[in-house]
Amino acid sequence: MVITKADLVKKLSSDGVLKRKDCKRAVDCLIESMKHSLARGEDLLISGFGKFTIRHRGHKRVRNPRTGDEFLMSPRKVVTFRVSPVLRRRVNGHRQPA
Repeated sequence: MVITKADLVKKLSSDGVLKRKDCKRAVDCLIESMKHSLARGEDLLISGFGKFTIRHRGHKRVRNPRTGDEFLMSPRKVVTFRVSPVLRRRVNGHRQPA
């Protein structure tokens, strides 16, 4: 299942408490805040969901499978995600403790 920003806005506005325009603004603001935090190298923890972290990858020797040429990839940052134990239990069908 793919969930788009439009799906999130539709779900948030479905109860009629907030207008669709306000829900769109809230979703956009949330996603931008997440992007800015990660771009600054900060970890992003969403309680009960998981943690996004920035990892630094060093130089890496790689090979082009088509040509066989080898080259050195430059260092880079990657975003990783670690699921929370709460979500992991739910995905695996375990009930939440009372």
